[in-house]
Amino acid sequence: MAVERTLSIIKPDATKRNLTGKINAKFEDAGLRIIAQKRVQLTMEQAGTFYEVHKERPFYGELCEFMVSEPVVLQVLEGEGAILKNREVMGATNPADAAPGTIRADFALSVGENSVHGSDAPETAAAEIAYFFAGLELVG
Repeated sequence: MAVERTLSIIKPDATKRNLTGKINAKFEDAGLRIIAQKRVQLTMEQAGTFYEVHKERPFYGELCEFMVSEPVVLQVLEGEGAILKNREVMGATNPADAAPGTIRADFALSVGENSVHGSDAPETAAAEIAYFFAGLELVG
């Protein structure tokens, strides 16, 4: 399996509850390396552009409002099969369906407040990473 990079966002519900370290430990315990990380307060414009793929969906406005409600932690994870591994560590979007020990099973409050975001494919990962990070910020 190839070494990949993927974007991870620790969402407002998790940063508000000081779960960044616990979530990062799960990534690192799974063999993923954090090669870039920053805590930011997203603007509505940034959230809207990032989630533009969902613009026509009924939850788009609520999602954007949620993502600007508190700071988020943006990070790039690297490792063998990082995209799939990250998604496994995160667990199912609905915490009720997430496997025990996953981030969402352990920390998510609801389907909407599900603590983390992760890229779903290599092309998406590349675009998402480039949206938030300059090349010099990636120090793997």
